[in-house]
Amino acid sequence: MNGPFQTAHELTAITPTLPVEFEVLAPPPLLLPGERLDQYHALRQAIFDDLAPRSAIEWLHAVDIAELSWEIQRYRLLRHRLLVTYRQKAIEAALRTIDLVGIAPGFEDEADYYTRQNALSWRLDPLATTQIEERLASYGFDQHSINTEVYVQAREIFLLFEGLLNTAQARRLLLIREIKKKRFLV
Repeated sequence: MNGPFQTAHELTAITPTLPVEFEVLAPPPLLLPGERLDQYHALRQAIFDDLAPRSAIEWLHAVDIAELSWEIQRYRLLRHRLLVTYRQKAIEAALRTIDLVGIAPGFEDEADYYTRQNALSWRLDPLATTQIEERLASYGFDQHSINTEVYVQAREIFLLFEGLLNTAQARRLLLIREIKKKRFLV
């Protein structure tokens, strides 16, 4: 993918596109809400361009590599969104350690409700975000301690995403090696 810049005319002259007889190897992608077909096709085309498949098996591998690459991007995005979601829970946990100290037993549920509301305000309201982060900092909760709490709370599902990423990356690498091995044998 690193190389001299090519014009659009030069690219269309050498760009491999999936031959009609191999279209059966590439069924329509199964996209999730928010994913864009044009981005999927751009990624797939970049992989086709880079691999330049020459046979049906290579095209099959190229399609699979494109699918795995899309999955990897998806997993990374979902993992990031997961961490953002758990950040609110980490803020809530930090607020709970500050706000619920010394609360009379009869008022714990109500105080817990307001702590959850404050954490939601932290996520949605920039002014509340600043105020809450300043208050937390005054009690020794810096961004590193919040990040630590995020990872502690999200550890199980985070490990799930890490496993999915590692598996998809290993499968993709294996397919790329198969293409290279086949080409060197020929």
